[in-house]
Amino acid sequence: MSEISVIGAGRWGTFLAWYAANYCHMDKVRIYSKPGDDFTELKETRKNSYLTLSDNMSLYENITDILNNDFIIISIGSQHLRSLAKELNGYNIAGKTFLLAMKGLEEPIAKILSTVMREEISQPIHIATLGGPGHVQDYMKKVPSCAVIDSDEEAVKEKVVKTLQSELIRFYYGSDFIGNQIGAALKNVIGIAAGILDGLEWYGLKGALMARAPIEVGRFIKHFGGNPMTAYGLSHLGDYEATLFSKHSHNRMFGEMFAKGENFGKLAEGYYTLKAVKNIADIENISMPICQALYKAVYEGADVKQTIRAMFERNLKQEFEHF
Repeated sequence: MSEISVIGAGRWGTFLAWYAANYCHMDKVRIYSKPGDDFTELKETRKNSYLTLSDNMSLYENITDILNNDFIIISIGSQHLRSLAKELNGYNIAGKTFLLAMKGLEEPIAKILSTVMREEISQPIHIATLGGPGHVQDYMKKVPSCAVIDSDEEAVKEKVVKTLQSELIRFYYGSDFIGNQIGAALKNVIGIAAGILDGLEWYGLKGALMARAPIEVGRFIKHFGGNPMTAYGLSHLGDYEATLFSKHSHNRMFGEMFAKGENFGKLAEGYYTLKAVKNIADIENISMPICQALYKAVYEGADVKQTIRAMFERNLKQEFEHF
């Protein structure tokens, strides 16, 4: 009997559970979440705004009920991962494989999520990460897409890809565990910047943003020991259409509403990642002009138009510079 578990019953976590249950030939998928309004509604109606749970999906409010499975997907807010990891370490989870399906860096110093897991879990576990484009709304219309699975263990990558591969999502094997996590996290930040440009109706600058951002992100990746070219792969540049243009992107919508002086009111991971990136960029003297300008507008209340315009009016230099 094939089973997997999912921790997190938000939009993405619930979809990944549904995807596993309906596309990956799973006999049973267990979903765990702490009690809350969304989870209560899911338990009562077995559906949310995007999908209806299939018969082979079960919901639990006790984490011990989902820890029997060897393959566990985690899809929660990235800033809550450390507390979850501490909780998990209190149970026997040795040898289990965890797929981190969220995209972010931990405040305040831009810790990658696999590092957070390793710091809090003393038992030998296997960790993989998921990056790349995809929105629940599109997948539910059977719009295919691609994604990247990475790990510091080749066998783990192979296991996860073979488990999740389907005609709906084509998974590629990543080759930069650090870079793919950073690239996936920072695409959310760039999504906020794109949304601000939309809110200002400065659409012509989105092309410039797309051209310049991977260079900046690649510089950040390189500083932490990854390959700067990873910024041009699926986890970052490959996710731009879904994050910088899609109406379904929470980060883009956050930026657009921020530029209009309105409150988005939903989780936008890029908001927290931006703060972590700005902190570490200042400490380590990493040149991150897009992120630093964005921080001034979002966190320091600087005039949005002036700040964003200044970002594109920096001192003249060659377009292609060294990372």
